[in-house]
Amino acid sequence: MNNHRFCLISAYIAAFVAATEMSGQAPSSHPITHDSEQRVQEAPNTKIRTQVTLVNTPVTVLNEKGQLVYDLDAKDFRLMDNGVRQKITHLDLGNNPLSLVIVIETSSRIEPLLPEIRKTGIVFTDAVIGPQDEAAVLGFDDSVDTLLDFTTNPDQVLETMDRLKAGGGRARLFDAMAMGIEMLNRLQPEPTVDLPERRRVMVVMSEVTDVGSENQLSAVLKRAQLSNVAIYSVGISRTLAEWKSPPSEITPQLVPEGIFPQPNLPGSIQDPETKATRYGYGNLINLMRNFKSQFTHTLEIAASRTGGQYIETFRGNSMQSAVDEIGGELHSQYSLTYEPTGTKPTGYHVIQVQVDRTNLRVRARPGYYVSPPEK
Repeated sequence: MNNHRFCLISAYIAAFVAATEMSGQAPSSHPITHDSEQRVQEAPNTKIRTQVTLVNTPVTVLNEKGQLVYDLDAKDFRLMDNGVRQKITHLDLGNNPLSLVIVIETSSRIEPLLPEIRKTGIVFTDAVIGPQDEAAVLGFDDSVDTLLDFTTNPDQVLETMDRLKAGGGRARLFDAMAMGIEMLNRLQPEPTVDLPERRRVMVVMSEVTDVGSENQLSAVLKRAQLSNVAIYSVGISRTLAEWKSPPSEITPQLVPEGIFPQPNLPGSIQDPETKATRYGYGNLINLMRNFKSQFTHTLEIAASRTGGQYIETFRGNSMQSAVDEIGGELHSQYSLTYEPTGTKPTGYHVIQVQVDRTNLRVRARPGYYVSPPEK
């Protein structure tokens, strides 16, 4: 009984001292009396939370020859957020570790190019994935599949790339990009001033045409900006894939042989060659022109909106060299971290990064989104 009363009085004293310390007053020197009829109210368990928004902006700096520049300090950069200059709290050159998702088209449409795609595995492990980095691999065709979850073991990445196989005829590009962003979101901890976030990067190897996705490109890019994901892309040429395919008769037979269902092209005569050209299966030059007109959209837009880079592989640039170029840039980027001040708390923020040196080009993501706080 005495022990119980002693513990109870000790608890009252501890609660009283804690309350006086929180109020900023010294405890009274008068003795503490206990009224058996008085109820003791427990102080409410109040938690004070402060949220600090940190923005990390990867920045690539090139000289007039297109070469990467490595010798800049924080004082050399001018960073504006919605037109307000910001103080850079952390600068890093290529050392912040990467969280990387490799997104690869495996549709039957580009099957003849799969041997070359497999060869990029060794380049990813040697030139892109560093000792502190982690990587995952997604494949997409009729479906989007996780071929390899995040790992720090480059050998597993290489083995996964070596086992790539062609699937169905569709190419759900936007769905695959959306899944890659979701994977990066699940993985990342909240950044702090002392521990800036890992750089979130997605490298997409695909043709530009999406076939069968439920997601829209605009929604995917907004999610990427909300999640600070930089999208790099290696454009795969479907025309090159068709060129390397075994020859086959694919001209549609709409009418009996010798009958042409549409009038002739201006300045031409009706013959099988002009018919093949009309339906896109004739002169390869025409195929290339049609292809090129469509090649300046999806992947280029994704790269430009997120601060990444788009590299096409149709004209004298192999997939291996494209991946190697991306790796060189990722490990030579400046990461600028700042806490936005003097700007609106939510919505879209426009970022502008300039360098106080002449004849240098800067590439950074154009902006980012801040979501309203959850209620």
